Amino acid sequence: MSESTAIRAVGISGSPSATSKSRALVEYALTQLARRGAATRLIDLATLPANGLLGRATTPPVAAALDAVMGARVVVAGTPVYRATYSGLLKVFFDLLPQDSLAGKIGIPIVTGHGSAHSLAVDYGLRPLFASLGAVVVAGAVYGTDEQFPDGQPGPELLRATDRAVGEALSLVTVAGD
Repeated sequence: MSESTAIRAVGISGSPSATSKSRALVEYALTQLARRGAATRLIDLATLPANGLLGRATTPPVAAALDAVMGARVVVAGTPVYRATYSGLLKVFFDLLPQDSLAGKIGIPIVTGHGSAHSLAVDYGLRPLFASLGAVVVAGAVYGTDEQFPDGQPGPELLRATDRAVGEALSLVTVAGD
């Protein structure tokens, strides 16, 4: 698949930490998408200008990130759980996307939290966030706990869950005719 015909996939890291567990899973998902022929890009929200993210000013880096999301066919969004839901960084970024801007796109939600008690943040937080902008969300979202990151790296169970989510997203793209 050439770059011009490749499925475009964007990963959004909604963590303020460059070494976050959710970012590691987003990067892994993008690697798996690239291995299957997708053209990928990582957007690290923590590196974008605050004035642009808060909608106070138009900034080229935020505009480019929004354009990348709107031009992608698969959108992977990763976030740690903060106060029972996704991060504020992810919230302000998604707030900048126009209504229905994810229509026809496939969303892969990735959430990490301390323990299993926060696993519902996927279904009550990130899944509705994607759907509110029109995305079709994979059934096999990814939730990872601290104990699933031995030595700070995603364990085999999490990698398999991410592989399944990526496979499902690509199947949905294929079914939709791309």
